Amino acid sequence: MKNTFGQSVSVTVFGESHGQAIGAVIDGLAPGIEVDTDFIDFQLSRRRPQGKTDTPRVEKDNYQIVSGVFEGKTTGTPICIIIPNENTKSKDYSKTRSIARPAHADYTAYCKYHGYEDYRGGGHFSGRITASLVASGAIAIKALQKLNIKIGTHILKCANVSDREFENIDTDIDILSKKAFPVLENCENEMIEKITEARSQRDSVGGILQTAIIGMPSGVGEPWFDSVESVLSHALFSIGGVKGIEFGAGFKLADMLGSQANDDFEIVDGKITTKTNNNGGINGGITNGMPILFNLAVKPTPSIAKEQQTVDFISGENTSISIEGRHDPAIIRRACVVVDSVCALALCDMLAQRYGTDVFIKGIN
Repeated sequence: MKNTFGQSVSVTVFGESHGQAIGAVIDGLAPGIEVDTDFIDFQLSRRRPQGKTDTPRVEKDNYQIVSGVFEGKTTGTPICIIIPNENTKSKDYSKTRSIARPAHADYTAYCKYHGYEDYRGGGHFSGRITASLVASGAIAIKALQKLNIKIGTHILKCANVSDREFENIDTDIDILSKKAFPVLENCENEMIEKITEARSQRDSVGGILQTAIIGMPSGVGEPWFDSVESVLSHALFSIGGVKGIEFGAGFKLADMLGSQANDDFEIVDGKITTKTNNNGGINGGITNGMPILFNLAVKPTPSIAKEQQTVDFISGENTSISIEGRHDPAIIRRACVVVDSVCALALCDMLAQRYGTDVFIKGIN
């Protein structure tokens, strides 16, 4: 089972939704990087359920950093973060052990692990595991901020309610970093209303997230299999519920002429830039210094209380299921901080490959 992402800076996740604990190991970060535990707490709080739009399962996320950090700074050796699971109700899953919940990994996990998988709460496939990515990503985000690299994600669309796109990206990222419900316009109440309406109908909704990354230097990435798009897509598709990605103008490029799609270059105050950013800050798989922009399609939460048709994959019989337990009617709000965290880890890896792992201490020269 492949649970590790990254080459120079890597992260390994472990644990199951209803197991004793979940966690992550970060390897390859340079020694001397400050670890801000208050910021880790804050990032975890952004992911934590906060009301009627989220699951009733609320974990305290009382994490422990058991290695790799000494006197508030990284030592250069592997950082191990452990987050206990304290609020589990495993009995909700025992009676449906062999029932394939539609759009879940129950059946595929059974096929891969021959029935030895921990099926409770989705086990290792659960969104609960993303808490470990947020905790480790918080360290990466702070390391990037020292290089003046910033990341922000907002809900661009949810249940057919739309937010505005990024405009003044630096300011917008600062706004989003302080908001519990990450939108840029005054559309929060309408989105919440649509989410709660879906919940009342025993259903769920999805949406589109938009992410901006500013401050990345030109020249990072590789032209083919490790292009910036390839690496980010690889990491982001590991987040459960992400089913599509587009960079820059994305699929709109298919309807443009070349003269419309191309980003004209210009020099402004001695800096090479582009007049537009249809290519999302990437040319030939390599950063060009413009903001990296992409949108993610997030599917509706698959755990719904409506009756659905399925199979018992052990008895080999057709059946139906109405999923009980504690589930989010929409994961899109809580997913924003997860996307930021995964991006940060991927960017740290790409920067370390380009400049060496000491880049986070010595800076970009």
